[in-house]
Amino acid sequence: MERIRFTPRADWIARIESQGLTYHSLGLPLGLPPGDLSPGGEADGLWWDESAAYAFTAGEVDRLEAATNTLHQLCLQAVAAVVATPRLMDRFGLSPAYRAYVIDSWRRGDHALYGRFDLAFNPDREELAEPKMLEYNADTPTTLIESAVVQWFWLRDVLPDADQFNSIHERLIARWREIGRRQPSGALVHLSSYADYEEELRTVEYLVDTARQAGLNAVHLPITQVGWDKDESRFVDERRRPLALWFKLYPWEWLAAERFGAHLPTVGLTVVEPPWKMLLSHKAILTVLWDLFPGHPNLLPAGFTAGAVGPDWIAKPMQAREGANIRLVRDGREVLRTTGAYGQGPVVYQRAVDLARDDGRHVVLGAWVVGDEAAGLCVREDSGPIITGASRFLPHYFR
Repeated sequence: MERIRFTPRADWIARIESQGLTYHSLGLPLGLPPGDLSPGGEADGLWWDESAAYAFTAGEVDRLEAATNTLHQLCLQAVAAVVATPRLMDRFGLSPAYRAYVIDSWRRGDHALYGRFDLAFNPDREELAEPKMLEYNADTPTTLIESAVVQWFWLRDVLPDADQFNSIHERLIARWREIGRRQPSGALVHLSSYADYEEELRTVEYLVDTARQAGLNAVHLPITQVGWDKDESRFVDERRRPLALWFKLYPWEWLAAERFGAHLPTVGLTVVEPPWKMLLSHKAILTVLWDLFPGHPNLLPAGFTAGAVGPDWIAKPMQAREGANIRLVRDGREVLRTTGAYGQGPVVYQRAVDLARDDGRHVVLGAWVVGDEAAGLCVREDSGPIITGASRFLPHYFR
């Protein structure tokens, strides 16, 4: 695993924008003012950075793929344990209605589409020689276009004789076909996001395209246009067409807090990601995993107190996103604290590992799961020790 410098393609902006990555530089498209970068963030505000790429060996890719598949299976076992064990379910703070909703969804075997593990991995350091799970973005993962499409075309342009751990696009189409088999032929499939948030809009537009390639009748529906028809007791789109299969790039915990969210457990609407994914996207799952599989080589100690994980720890709000409201402590001394909108809720403690490399970059790998299989890899880096929504995305390859 080595960081290699490259000369950016002369027309890189036009190329990646034609591939759907219109939010390649931080600023208004990402909802971040130009000066609001990550801790130690980059002065030029780039999101997509092809001035360097990460080179892996085939053996390292095999190790990452195996770890991703293992972790996904551990997570499924953890969900089964939570569903069967009330004291574990208590950790997630669900209302009685949503608690039953999650259990029913799991027992029905509702299909999931995709997710992304965040992994710490550095084969040059003993403590990270095996990939370690930091968390599972199992409900609303982004960086999808960059991972599935843009870095693949970068590879074809720059290193056509190399390979990449990347079958995300093909697996998404195949998974949509599986999901669609449970729906009536020709049924309308709605996919929702905010229409004025560039990253989410482009992500869902890409997913609409993959669903259509799978033969589904898929349309984009802005999340603000989802309505509740109280006379028919069903969710509808802006043309009052009923929702039957609905993908939402909108967090489950936000939906549950919405006024109409109380109707979701009762209407029989098929939602992707399914309700049981509420457990995997909640950081309490880190404590369940460590309780069930203590000492597993792909897990880090996690608990509800700092003392449970050791002198080096990171405190994460249960449902925070993109590195918000994180505390990093080493040997009892606070090293870093990030700000955000999640500072009021309970936290989970996880043993901290050093993401830094010899070149001063801090790296987290995103390992994609589509359906139930590892499907690809992405690389995020920062000059600071916390990967946030403003940290850079770099392509990768292996030989």
